[in-house]
Amino acid sequence: MDAPRWRCSWLRELRLIQSCAVEPFCRKTNNMSDLDIAENRRARKWSRREQVGRVLWTFGALLFCLSPRPMWRWRCTILRLFGARIASNVHIYQTVRIAIPWNIDIGAYSAIGDRVILYSLGPIKIGSKVTISQGAHLCAGTHDYKNPLMPLIKSPIVLGDGVWVCADTFVGPNVKIGAMAVVGARSVVVKDIPEWTVAAGHPAKKIAHREFYPKT
Repeated sequence: MDAPRWRCSWLRELRLIQSCAVEPFCRKTNNMSDLDIAENRRARKWSRREQVGRVLWTFGALLFCLSPRPMWRWRCTILRLFGARIASNVHIYQTVRIAIPWNIDIGAYSAIGDRVILYSLGPIKIGSKVTISQGAHLCAGTHDYKNPLMPLIKSPIVLGDGVWVCADTFVGPNVKIGAMAVVGARSVVVKDIPEWTVAAGHPAKKIAHREFYPKT
């Protein structure tokens, strides 16, 4: 065999070996059998301390939800005992569902309405003078759907000062809503919303600029 033909044959074999070595690790498949839910459930997602805290919170949540509506301070006190950072004059309704209270940070004069869900697997930071209307859902957790193990991702949500999240709105993980923005009822927010923006829709998009009437 002459040198050029031998060299070409050797290069082909080398490429074949490289492709066989790399392919199993980088190939993409659409096989449902690759989805390993059992392994996902075996994975440790929380520390021992967090697990104990979540068990104790089931009892704290009972005291929270059984309190009469006007007992705003009582509910804030319960949340503070479980590590939540709650400023003064915050109103949280007794029907609010909070996953992990120590991941919650709420500024002064904010209000969290009836049946709001704060799914605080990751941190949820709510500024001052924020209104979250009834039925809204802030979801600070998701899964990596491209990974067959579906690992949990604890992504933050940040709401700036003066934000109004209207009724039945869904705010997804890793979203920041800028100060004084308004999100219309039943919107789905999956991307950041700038300050002083009025947004609505599925997904939420800018529909107006928020402005106040001049004081008379």
